[in-house]
Amino acid sequence: MNYLSAENLTKSYGDRMLFRNLTFGVNRGDKVAIVGANGSGKTTLLSILAGSMPPDSGIVSHRKDISIGYLDQQPDLNDALTVMEVVLAGESAQLDAVRAYEHALAHDDHAALERAMSDMEKLEAWDYEAQIRQILGELGIQDVEQSVGSLSGGQRKRVALARVLIQNPDLLILDEPTNHLDLEAIEYLENFLNTNNGTLLMVSHDRYFLDRVCNQIAELDSGQLYTYKGDYAYFLEKKDERETAAASELAKDRNTFRRELEWMRRQPKARGTKAQYRIDAFDELKEKTSGKRNDGELDLNLRTSRLGSKILEVENLSKRFGEKVLLDHFTYTFKRSDRVGLIGKNGMGKTTLMNMLTGQLRPDSGKITTGGTVKFGYYTQTELDLPESQRVIDVVQDVAEVMKLANGDTITASQLLTRFLFDRSKQYDYVAKLSGGEKRRLQLLLVLVQNPNFLILDEPTNDLDITTLNVLEDFLLNFSGCVLIVTHDRYFMDRLVEHVFVMEGAGKVRDFPGNYTDYREWRDSQPKSASQNDKPAASVPKNQTPAPVVSSATVDGNTNGARKKLSFKEIREYETLEKEIESLEQRKVEVIGLLNTGGHHEQLTAWAREIEEIDQSIAEKSDRWLELAEYI
Repeated sequence: MNYLSAENLTKSYGDRMLFRNLTFGVNRGDKVAIVGANGSGKTTLLSILAGSMPPDSGIVSHRKDISIGYLDQQPDLNDALTVMEVVLAGESAQLDAVRAYEHALAHDDHAALERAMSDMEKLEAWDYEAQIRQILGELGIQDVEQSVGSLSGGQRKRVALARVLIQNPDLLILDEPTNHLDLEAIEYLENFLNTNNGTLLMVSHDRYFLDRVCNQIAELDSGQLYTYKGDYAYFLEKKDERETAAASELAKDRNTFRRELEWMRRQPKARGTKAQYRIDAFDELKEKTSGKRNDGELDLNLRTSRLGSKILEVENLSKRFGEKVLLDHFTYTFKRSDRVGLIGKNGMGKTTLMNMLTGQLRPDSGKITTGGTVKFGYYTQTELDLPESQRVIDVVQDVAEVMKLANGDTITASQLLTRFLFDRSKQYDYVAKLSGGEKRRLQLLLVLVQNPNFLILDEPTNDLDITTLNVLEDFLLNFSGCVLIVTHDRYFMDRLVEHVFVMEGAGKVRDFPGNYTDYREWRDSQPKSASQNDKPAASVPKNQTPAPVVSSATVDGNTNGARKKLSFKEIREYETLEKEIESLEQRKVEVIGLLNTGGHHEQLTAWAREIEEIDQSIAEKSDRWLELAEYI
């Protein structure tokens, strides 16, 4: 069953053609990812397919009886609303029922209330608010009553994602859904999409995510869309075969073109004396061979400043904001060629730690000693504030007009931009014309051009295309200095880091030897009730055990890290909670039955409010039961 079809789509910006006569379709059950280089038009194509942007020409058709949810790269949310109000403003039958119910209650409308409650029961919408809170919580948004205007860009994206997910549309269209999510939230989203029977169309550069979620990859390359039925690994294999065949075909075309060019030059100039069909064929061949381009390779072979024996020493570092403790006596001495991953949920203090290491933020207590030869290169999540009226080449020349390579050679700013895949025409474009990925690539160039020997990279993979990511990985593998990385790209982290700092909350930081996957396998192998200081299972790299938590904060307030034991009173509480929850569930069924029989307006209102109170009580008692169950 076809859900979406696009025929002969064409889109350009000025003299720049993104794609021409592109035809594409999505069937029920497909999980399709669109990939391609930065600036190739992926986001534009997704916007056209979602119906939020018109093509220059062509037709997009959606099946009329399906619902569509669209997550834009930059969601437009009403700043005056709360998080819950924004999510409830989505479109679905359940949300309609909830809104109708709330409206009837607020306006004391007896007839509307009866209809709304009937719809709530029919659509199983009584627990809908709890589902919304769960999805928001999994995505890192806990306070549902805060104003959207107070949220960061990343938080706004997560709220918009939650709004789309709760609608449970037939066709889900997502633009870079994993950007601004922490690793646990990405894994939740991965599981959600894998267990959802809906149809998915998305743009993403997260290679693990692509491999585990998608069953079809569509690559946008030079204005053409190449579709591959299979996961990301299959796509890579078939793409290589296609490019090998294309290179062979191009070589043949160029040989033919040289022969035809010689024929054209040899023949009389009078056009009528030549075979017109051969002239037309020559013109077509000329366009075909000249239209092929060599993407080149992103070359990051830049010089690195010398690093001395003393690098960076952190001693008893502490930081809190109000009552929230981010770091508690964190101590670590960085060694030459350290490659460290920094992981933890959003809000745990990862960016705060990096800002303190680079001197942009002062700790509450503790000492940071930086070696005299250390030169930081700090790549932040926040895009550089560049004048949009400035040309790309001017931005680079403001930093340096000539740069040194690792082999001692020098190159100009223009030559360096070419190595960063900015061709001559793109170098003289205004910053305002760059795509999000191109701006991030330019930001990366501006960090590396200063020849740092200690790189601190805060989400460097956001908005970078896969080609750029592969070359950046190769550069970092050969980088002779220190590297500290925060990234939601699990493949990127697994390939680069040798140990990870795990920010566990309450100021605690664990130094774990191994990459992210090693840590997750070890963590998942631990019994739920195990102390944070238990030894790792066999899945940890051979001959390695996790270092102790390097913060002085204790586990569950217990100074020896021992497992907490329940008191006699807590055991009795645990035993009675289960019975109380069961009793509340039975009462809820009874009240819903009463609602369905009808009655006076006052009775209906009282029963509806009782259901809300029962739901709240069940949630509170369930949380307490789960808390006690950890120690049974």
